[in-house]
Amino acid sequence: MSAPLPELAADSDARRLDEAAHAVAQIAAQHADAVDRDARCPVEAIEAMRARRLLGAMVPTHLGGAGASLEDIASACSILGQACASSAMVFAMHQIQVACIVDHAAGQGWHKLFLQQLVRHQWLLASATSEDGVGGNLRASQCALEIDGGGFRLHKSAPTISYGDYADGILATARRDADAPASEQVLVTLLRDGYTLTRRGEWDTLGMRGTCSNGFVLDAQGAAVQCLPVPFATIAEETMVPVSHILWAAVWIGVAGDAFHRAHQFFRAQARQTDGAPSPAARRIAESLALMQAMQARVDNVLRLHANASARSWSAGMAWAAEINTLKTYVSETALEVAHQAMMICGMAGYKQGTPFSIGRHIRDLHAAPLMISNDRIAANTASLLLALRPATLEKHT
Repeated sequence: MSAPLPELAADSDARRLDEAAHAVAQIAAQHADAVDRDARCPVEAIEAMRARRLLGAMVPTHLGGAGASLEDIASACSILGQACASSAMVFAMHQIQVACIVDHAAGQGWHKLFLQQLVRHQWLLASATSEDGVGGNLRASQCALEIDGGGFRLHKSAPTISYGDYADGILATARRDADAPASEQVLVTLLRDGYTLTRRGEWDTLGMRGTCSNGFVLDAQGAAVQCLPVPFATIAEETMVPVSHILWAAVWIGVAGDAFHRAHQFFRAQARQTDGAPSPAARRIAESLALMQAMQARVDNVLRLHANASARSWSAGMAWAAEINTLKTYVSETALEVAHQAMMICGMAGYKQGTPFSIGRHIRDLHAAPLMISNDRIAANTASLLLALRPATLEKHT
């Protein structure tokens, strides 16, 4: 465990949050290759997040957190992504769960106390929204809460629960009760001492190996007040989906940014060796810079729209959904393209493991990006949205 680092004050600004993220990134980078090689959880980085009080950064200041904005958290995700993709993704997925509680349950007595305890103990939250038998559909559940007076029981078979063995709590989706249809879901906060996880599969993957997204059978029990007080459909539409796509994109930009940095360093070293003679990689490095700028511009635009959001009309809501969808598909594919270009610029130095210019881990990690909610599924959903929107309406809201 790393030595305690200075606490992130509740009134700290974005610069202080970035400084904390950079400190964690230094630790994450030291262990990134081992995390990837051994497919193990980045425990050193997580402990550093705790020491820097980053796990409670998004909790409002009146509950003890730093009151960080989504833009602040996205910046931290990119910083961590430059060091270790798995560490950054764990951080992003945790913050997505925190955002759901903050946006939809922070005023409820039980969840208000939960957030205070999360800040105090720097709890790590995982998610159990995937389920066997629903075809990857976030908005459908087979499992249901078994209601017994003021309590519940839950049995869920989940194909993946990222870092489930290491989490202090889990947010899980389920049908409201045994009589509810698949789409009538709730999101319930599960405490570590109120559930058991039985592993049912190993996480041996091409990339993102340190997220340890094993399959589990989840058995839980708790009190009815642990259910967030609004339907999951609302939580997913207003918070979980947009925050997921924004923070995932920030992580991928960070990973691609480190690949670009290595390619840039190689390009400069090559120029020094050839006395500045034209390099065949010149066009690739320039185009890669443009791609990096375009990805960041897309994220910045969506963050602006998200921050300025008020009650949206039906058409504006549809246009917003299309904007979020295309953010995810564009950045996930473009980040991978930047990593491929970096490999071409660095050549064998990038292809080989263990060099200052190695790009293999970046490429393997970024291959997960188009698969985390399949881009094909998202594109089909976006096409359906376009059928319902007049072109002028879409242009007005983009």
